[in-house]
Amino acid sequence: MPLQETRPQMYDGQGDALMEMEHEELADRITIMPDALPSKTPDETPRVRIMWGQHLLEDLLAGRYRSLVCAVNADDNSRGIITQLASLLPTSQWDEASITLYARQFAQAGERVKVLKYDMDMVEVLAVLRPARSQHLSLQQLGEAFEIVSEMILRKQGRLPSASVSFLGARANLLIDEQGREPSFEAVLRTMHERGYTGDVYPSPAMWHFGKIGLFPRFPFSPALDRMRDGGF
Repeated sequence: MPLQETRPQMYDGQGDALMEMEHEELADRITIMPDALPSKTPDETPRVRIMWGQHLLEDLLAGRYRSLVCAVNADDNSRGIITQLASLLPTSQWDEASITLYARQFAQAGERVKVLKYDMDMVEVLAVLRPARSQHLSLQQLGEAFEIVSEMILRKQGRLPSASVSFLGARANLLIDEQGREPSFEAVLRTMHERGYTGDVYPSPAMWHFGKIGLFPRFPFSPALDRMRDGGF
């Protein structure tokens, strides 16, 4: 009996060879890099898991999460994921108008970012609302919001497991850094993680196009990245 090849096949039949040939033609593609070798002693470092290529709405509707972290605003949420989710959940009594009206009640109160709770039966949405004076959501405000989110999850374990959007690529709730530009995905993940969040994060579909960049599946990223940035190998 022939020995099995060291590398197992991904697909049945000629699938592997066909996908190798078609790889450069695929519009939506990413290259996932393992961030550590398997070990008999699991690494207990709290990490954020990055759900590359997964569909957030489908996973929410399938009941994989008990809470969702996203943004909300007091003007227009017609294109936000919170409204999409509300329209798809059969037991939800929320719609775009009521979601926006509820946010508007809190928008003028104070100068700090807030986290609003929307109970949608099978999913509780923890919605980040920027202060009324802010035209955009800042990275600092996102950090303040995730400090609140992490505390809310800690106090109510029934909010686990939790998923979050990446807050990148938004229009009505544009995220900016100190230079007034949209931050890197790494900066967003660092902001979430430093404030205690260790749930799953879903990159926007626009981020699935990084075919020539090695991507790690968890944050903090592998130390190899910092070594390369410092000029090492």
